[in-house]
Amino acid sequence: MKTKISLFLIVGVLLLAGCGKSDNSSGSAPAAAAAPVASAVVAVELTANDSMKFNLTRIEANVGQEVKVTFTNAGTLPKTVMGHNFVVLQKGVDPKAFSDAAVTAMATDYIPASLAEKIIAHTKLLGAKQSDEISFELTEAGEYPFLCTFPGHFATGMKGVIVVK
Repeated sequence: MKTKISLFLIVGVLLLAGCGKSDNSSGSAPAAAAAPVASAVVAVELTANDSMKFNLTRIEANVGQEVKVTFTNAGTLPKTVMGHNFVVLQKGVDPKAFSDAAVTAMATDYIPASLAEKIIAHTKLLGAKQSDEISFELTEAGEYPFLCTFPGHFATGMKGVIVVK
């Protein structure tokens, strides 16, 4: 009985000693452990509803990270009276001035073509229960404003900031 227990313990110790070792039969140096990737994706679930509010007003990311936003209009009213979009602007762009200009851009879903260079990314204008997904990368630290450009929504608080460190 003692022989079986001793044999069992020896096998267990050998198995534990071998755990975590990789087969290095190629003769090359062992690979270093991968560090967390600084450019991992920041996944954001953003919603808006008939109360004209985003569920988030602040998003954080690191320089060079991909930001993937899934935006959903959780409201029930039709797009013509309560459409929502998500527009990310360049650093330093005045979101109120952009919103004021967007009011006249109904034909392009309130995305003014004359200000396209001020936009980093945007979703389409969404009706009730619709979703859209966008991805973008921010390559400089700073604060990037975002907003809904549907008329009147910026004034009610449909705005926020992406803080990039």
